[in-house]
Amino acid sequence: MKNLQGKTILVCGGATGIGAETARYLCRAGAQTVIGDINIEGANALVDELCSSGADARAHRYDQADEASINALVETTISACGQLDGLFANVADLQIIYQDGDILTNDIEIWERTLKVNVTGTALLIRAVLPQMLAQGSGSMVLTSSGASTMGEGERPAYAVSKAGINALCRHVASAWGKKNIRCNAVAPGFVITEQIQSNMDQSMLDRMLKQSSSARHGIPADIASAVAFLLSDESEWVNGQTWHVNGGAVFAN
Repeated sequence: MKNLQGKTILVCGGATGIGAETARYLCRAGAQTVIGDINIEGANALVDELCSSGADARAHRYDQADEASINALVETTISACGQLDGLFANVADLQIIYQDGDILTNDIEIWERTLKVNVTGTALLIRAVLPQMLAQGSGSMVLTSSGASTMGEGERPAYAVSKAGINALCRHVASAWGKKNIRCNAVAPGFVITEQIQSNMDQSMLDRMLKQSSSARHGIPADIASAVAFLLSDESEWVNGQTWHVNGGAVFAN
């Protein structure tokens, strides 16, 4: 990917899965990559892998549900790297999603936790990185959304609402600061085979999920990583405020 060489990109939720594969892609493209994650052991292991191949990468622990932790992550990144050209906000609380039944049965705690991490945490990340990007005169952000934000389901309402909120945040940033060379887009992954899914889902379930797609295969983290890298790069400088559904044709929506 051209135009990523020498950029500093902060990948939040980068220790495993889509975030980790995106960090690998960015490093191969020559970006200085900072990995923020509550799973610091996983983040450090990934940094060791990346640095052993000659990449410029570092890891910091942070908690997406804690504003002070978010601010410290961004401040540490800017202090260490001297710049911040891109943000990939890839964090969501996927543990509570298994309790996210429907609007009649969900406890208020499910709504509060989901929205605090997925929406408020992302908004705070954006607020933390914006001053540096505005001072530099440019910056690109990519937020992780979901097909659940548009498709309509009989379950997971808190998750779906949170991801619809991500889409709205993306459009807000583009509208408010697009003329100052700030871009904000979202990717909405479909069913992607990550390490966690591979170890917890049997083949019959994988086969059923594939039938819902218009593709001949399941998605893999690299499919999302390449889309994210493009949106972070200067090659996408006329793309702003968009939510891209990268899902093998499982959902057709804007």
